[in-house]
Amino acid sequence: MSANSLQHLAIIMDGNGRWAQLRKKPRTFGHIKGARVAKKIITESSRCGIKYLTLYAFSTENWFRPQDEVGFLMRLLERYLIKETENLVKENVRFSVIGDMSRLPAKVRAQVESSIKKTSACTGLHVCFALSYGSRQEITLATQKIAELVKSGQLDPKNINEDLIQSQLMTSAVPDPDLIIRTSGESRLSNFLMWQAAYSELYFTDVLWPDFTLDDFHKSISYFSTRQRRFGKINVEFNV
Repeated sequence: MSANSLQHLAIIMDGNGRWAQLRKKPRTFGHIKGARVAKKIITESSRCGIKYLTLYAFSTENWFRPQDEVGFLMRLLERYLIKETENLVKENVRFSVIGDMSRLPAKVRAQVESSIKKTSACTGLHVCFALSYGSRQEITLATQKIAELVKSGQLDPKNINEDLIQSQLMTSAVPDPDLIIRTSGESRLSNFLMWQAAYSELYFTDVLWPDFTLDDFHKSISYFSTRQRRFGKINVEFNV
């Protein structure tokens, strides 16, 4: 299996704060380094022919971090998009976001919307930032939308199925992730794409995100290439 067989890669970019603390630096130092790594991974994903890349950039739970750190992360995101949007266009990379945009500061939200608009015609890699995102919240919102359809008489509850639920999710326009990478030694999804991850391959590494190299990236792709994806069915050749 080649890297081209990997349509959708999702990454939980974890370990920025710990990386900085191990070096006796402010946590913000780790976030800056992590943003640089994200840029490299976006570029390499595009080069490898991956079609979709979803990066868990800021969770709903991250709002509970110290306000100075949250403020820094918002400013870092704004600066990143200001600096990189034209490069995304040049590289034919489309940018989008999933999550509760209403919670972002007005200036950041305006820049996010601008970057989405400027890259909307790009046809190469589709990179999506999960911002102010939580999977439980996403599923709850989808359920509320379906409940409104039932309440208004537009939908018979008997017609609620997986496809309908999928259509109401924030990720409805893209396929489910084939591979989810989590860095920093943690082995959980942490409220990330929990519906979509039903048959994703999971790759956990002890490497902290700021130390995640292109070699680490390709090691995860190689791992994916060894997997037999049966989606709950049996492998006819091996009858397993």
